[in-house]
Amino acid sequence: MNISTERDNPRSAKIEQMSTFDALSLINSEDAKVAAAVKEALPQVAEAVEIISEALSSGGRLFYVGAGTSGRLGLLDAVECVPTFSTPPDLIQAVVAGGSEALTRSIEGAEDQAAQAETDLAQRGLTEADVLCGIAASGRTPYVMGALRFARSTGAPTIAVACNARSPICALADVGISVDLGPEVIAGSTRMKAGTAQKMILNMLSTATMIRLGKIYGNLMVDVKVSNQKLAERACRLVMRLAAVDDQEARKLLLRADNEVKTAVVMKRLGVDHKEARRLLKDANGKLRALIGDASP
Repeated sequence: MNISTERDNPRSAKIEQMSTFDALSLINSEDAKVAAAVKEALPQVAEAVEIISEALSSGGRLFYVGAGTSGRLGLLDAVECVPTFSTPPDLIQAVVAGGSEALTRSIEGAEDQAAQAETDLAQRGLTEADVLCGIAASGRTPYVMGALRFARSTGAPTIAVACNARSPICALADVGISVDLGPEVIAGSTRMKAGTAQKMILNMLSTATMIRLGKIYGNLMVDVKVSNQKLAERACRLVMRLAAVDDQEARKLLLRADNEVKTAVVMKRLGVDHKEARRLLKDANGKLRALIGDASP
């Protein structure tokens, strides 16, 4: 078979006869190949980030589309952007073949329904202002191919992430990110190396985009959404560091800033109230460095 993720892996041909440690060592050695393979695709990942950043900064949205493991990985990346970067829930969305039921169990045949992808995306109101990223380890999932074709018909930019060379979904996309990892330890189990590669690429797409959009200062998560005690403490530490204040003042600033770290820092550093701090940040496209320069570590 030409699809490398479906081929038998000769290195694991007798894996069920190995000791547990030896089997784990083999899996680990195969996983170690993923980062190097992803590195080869960095030029395409960078191109995709530029497309996504431009769209999101102009009011568009990012849609991840996939089936099975690929769809669930898209959902994971989408939902994690909300607490990490305080993005609106609809800014990065996941469209999974089979709908919400497919998140916890296999929906037989859902990935083969190319026409359903058009229906699902039309319900989300996909337009030319948005970006669609199709994800499929095999590179030929009909649902994802249908989504890419529909997105192209609307004029929306398209990206494809696949784990096989010369994949059909990459041929349909404006930017094709193809990582060929060879056969899996367990033949066809693309939740393994292929899933790891997809997770790495999606992490880079969203994180680099958020950096471009001003959601990071240095390497600090200054747009964190304070939704639990751990994140509240992180926000407090960030304000203490960037505004050069003690714990008590940091908490007071955050209270007045509705727990927005950047707003609290600008309030202190520039001596303004929360309304003016938000206005200044808006004028600076959310980029804290434009307002406070380099803060002392």
